[in-house]
Amino acid sequence: MANYILSGIMGLVVGDALGVPVEFQDRETLRRSPVKDMRGYGTYNQPPGTWSDDSSMTLALLDSLKKGLDYEDMMDKFLAWYEEGAYTPHGEMFDIGIATSQALRRYKEGANALETGGQDEYDNGNGSLMRILPILFYLQKEYEFNFLDYDEAFEIIHNISSLTHRHKRSQIGCGIYISIAHYLILEKNLEEGIRKGTKKAFSFYRSKTGFKEELEPYSRLEDPYFKDLSEDDIKSGGYVVDSLEASFWCLLNSQSYEEAVLKAVNLGKDTDTTGAICGGLAGIFYGYDNIPETWLNKIVKRDWIEDLCKEG
Repeated sequence: MANYILSGIMGLVVGDALGVPVEFQDRETLRRSPVKDMRGYGTYNQPPGTWSDDSSMTLALLDSLKKGLDYEDMMDKFLAWYEEGAYTPHGEMFDIGIATSQALRRYKEGANALETGGQDEYDNGNGSLMRILPILFYLQKEYEFNFLDYDEAFEIIHNISSLTHRHKRSQIGCGIYISIAHYLILEKNLEEGIRKGTKKAFSFYRSKTGFKEELEPYSRLEDPYFKDLSEDDIKSGGYVVDSLEASFWCLLNSQSYEEAVLKAVNLGKDTDTTGAICGGLAGIFYGYDNIPETWLNKIVKRDWIEDLCKEG
């Protein structure tokens, strides 16, 4: 299990760090000057290997889950990141989504942890999807490798999304992602893992009133020809559906960790988050040893992150 934790989390962090310097750049700009290596400075004027809120919140969640499932503790750790710079590369938070900042404000003002996330249709950014990966390892440990057969496992995924993003569309995005991540561990064939993970999640959500109505935005993921869509048909902004599609499309159209995350980052716009979401899955499938060592060496606080992945 520890190997998959290390592979997935470091895969996510590296993908995030690759995207940080070029966040918000459009696709045409990146076609002229594509990301090929670990850059520095750029958008946030941060040195090479600097990771953003995607990784910070993922690491905070990973740390919290070591002590068990405690939603208030998760929010406390998110708040420590937001206010005190905990779980950051340089001791200071420099990037946060609107929905996440609003949720943390509600929590600080006394709202219940599971009621802080926005639940309007316009609250479907990718801010819970980008940090959801650690719950995979918790669920595999608690429910073993058939955890997707349990409704309560999906409920836990949805609850963790709800800390910042409570709309069912965001919850579904997290559920599909965790289902696919799980099958990428079980399957040796990437396309088969994505197909089985998608099928398992869609089967669950089609059986649940309130969720089945929100599946339509994700319908392209079931298309057997989704892989064959052109890059121009793939969006890479901050909308949860777009981020999920972009990540899977990059995985399906690459043959290595390096190729997958570079393809994700070079889609432009929300580069760090697309890189992180894709990187977590690519790390799980291809393994830690297939993440370029030159990239790993540049990751700020690499040793601390790797120790966090190995503890507990």
